[in-house]
Amino acid sequence: MPDLSLTSRRTINASAERIYTAWLDPGMMARFMVPRADMQVRDARCDPRVGGGFSLVMVGDKDYPHAGTFKELTPFTRLVFTWEAAWSAPDSTVEITLIPVANGTEVVLTHVKFTTEESRDNHERGWAGMLVNLHAVLT
Repeated sequence: MPDLSLTSRRTINASAERIYTAWLDPGMMARFMVPRADMQVRDARCDPRVGGGFSLVMVGDKDYPHAGTFKELTPFTRLVFTWEAAWSAPDSTVEITLIPVANGTEVVLTHVKFTTEESRDNHERGWAGMLVNLHAVLT
């Protein structure tokens, strides 16, 4: 099976600087990095430097721990990090590109390497929900 990936886009009425900073702040991560309204984040941590990482536990019907290592941090423009969970494919990565537009910033999120189409589709819904949450938190 070829590598499965997804791309999710959302224009957020906030500056690229505010959006970039939100991805690296544990308090902000806890507010928007939940895929569904019935979930919350417990214990978000972040070491915002290349080679540093993040971890968080999404809590719903059970705990969903996630972690990653920052591979690239280009201030206010781009973040690239690994995406690690018990069900993640090895070398799964997320790239976030921030593009200034007239009414804010277009966020383009690309996540690559999934083990199944179902996993990709679930993550696609989850990332879309997180981008909706990020918009709500920042506006």
